[in-house]
Amino acid sequence: MFSPYGKIISEDFLWHTRGPKRGEPRGFAFIQYSTKEEAKLAKEKMHGRLACGRPLVVRLSSERDSEETAQNASKAGGEAVKIGGAGSTLGQMSRSAKIAAIKNKLKALDEERGSAKKQKAS
Repeated sequence: MFSPYGKIISEDFLWHTRGPKRGEPRGFAFIQYSTKEEAKLAKEKMHGRLACGRPLVVRLSSERDSEETAQNASKAGGEAVKIGGAGSTLGQMSRSAKIAAIKNKLKALDEERGSAKKQKAS
């Protein structure tokens, strides 16, 4: 479904691991492309497209919003795309994903503080 838009480095489909929905899909996945341009193309072409009667929500993992993802695309030099309608919470992530999400958030906060200090100094 997403392969026409570029070379896929990795796919990560998330499933319920506990409770009554164990074994059922969580409703979102991560796909990592080899370049950011391929990921952007996939987002443009697939966002809003129907799959199983539901519109897909496609976001770049590097987009900053209230549902910031934990996928660390810099490992392979690629760019990841988050697919799905449901957002992930820290309680639903693996330990390594939580660590990556926290590191990404801290890095973003440091960058914001750095740019704010530069503006005040001007």
